[in-house]
Amino acid sequence: MSTCSPQSKPTFVDLFAGCGGLSLGLMKAGWSGVLAIEKDPLAFKTIEHNLITPETCPKFDWPPWFPKEPHTVSDFNAKYAQQAQALRGKVTLVAGGSPCQGFSLAGRREHLDERNSLFQDFLNTVGTLSPALVILENVHAITMPFARSEGTLANRVSVADEIKTSLEAAGYKVFSELVKCQEFGVPQRRSRYFIAGVKNRLIKNGFGSKSPFSILTELRQAFLSSKSLPESSTITITEAVSDLEAKWGTMKSQESPRFLRGVYGRLAGDYQRLLRTDRKGNQIKEGNPPDSHRFANHASSTVDRFRQILQCRRGVQLSKADRERLGISKHATTPLAPDQPCHTLTTLPDDYLHYSEPRILTVREYGRLQSFPDWFEFKGKYTTGGKERKNQCPRYTQAGNAVPPLVSEILGFALREYISRALHTNPTTNGQQA
Repeated sequence: MSTCSPQSKPTFVDLFAGCGGLSLGLMKAGWSGVLAIEKDPLAFKTIEHNLITPETCPKFDWPPWFPKEPHTVSDFNAKYAQQAQALRGKVTLVAGGSPCQGFSLAGRREHLDERNSLFQDFLNTVGTLSPALVILENVHAITMPFARSEGTLANRVSVADEIKTSLEAAGYKVFSELVKCQEFGVPQRRSRYFIAGVKNRLIKNGFGSKSPFSILTELRQAFLSSKSLPESSTITITEAVSDLEAKWGTMKSQESPRFLRGVYGRLAGDYQRLLRTDRKGNQIKEGNPPDSHRFANHASSTVDRFRQILQCRRGVQLSKADRERLGISKHATTPLAPDQPCHTLTTLPDDYLHYSEPRILTVREYGRLQSFPDWFEFKGKYTTGGKERKNQCPRYTQAGNAVPPLVSEILGFALREYISRALHTNPTTNGQQA
């Protein structure tokens, strides 16, 4: 085992890992990562660069038999069944979030979207590894049954209900919670639905049916205090990214010479101080260029239109009257309000306009609004268009789809506390066996 992963730490496997937001938070909460599975080459390149191949923690304690390359969860279940079986009972937690686009109210919610059934691959892995704990993350719409679609009969139960039934049949007690990310220091009105499965034998002998999510509330004050973040108010977008404004200066992008990238400006506030560090925890000085802080090459006509949009009401989508007046057909365009948290980030960077500059947000600003530390570097293309958009995961998509690390970190602390209490109540049960 590496020094990052002593045997005393609880262990986890991350499925549908994306760029690594869930893994990063769990590691910062003292969990040891065994492996992560992500099929998209661009997203895997990001998680590999940050959490698999670095020489310093946090990083995975990667097994030698599993190639460090993109995989689907079904591929892992089929090709590495023997190795996975050897991990049975040795993994404390199986965590992850299958793609949400088929469920999301922001999309088409197609009943027959093949991504809607990927949770079955997740459950197959759970069946093999038999962890003490299971965590699934998705949008709240996963709790809503699909409406009848043309030529088909939609399910009468939601996918969340199907997952609950399957986990219960596998010997887990199931809990669920809609977590509001802004309550845990994330400067974004982002709510995510979590399903937790706890092995029945772990909660017997007096521990009862207490939900692990109730511990989130218990830990919230101490967690925010440890980060020097406020308990009674939310972080605004200005508090999150004001040191990344273009006004602080620009330089040519080394990776994309046709683009300009911004530099760090004046540090303002505890949230920026928390995230504006290198991997060793050192504060990054003014004038240095942040990773992935590349500005879009907006046409002058686009900049003029953005300036007009910034004169409209902030923090809400453009009204029909404003869209007609400005000749805009896109319904989702929203000029962000400087004194409010950001809206839930999407994978379409032109959904939101910067609160004070006539431009879209950068990937680094996405990362800040998702609570990624600035040392975490996003890799691959910035955007993908056309038919490939559904099949690729460029930087904006990676950041927009991620689990905010601050949320996964406090969740990691809550799950460790849950195990500790369960073992104290039931000392004959090993939290890493089920």
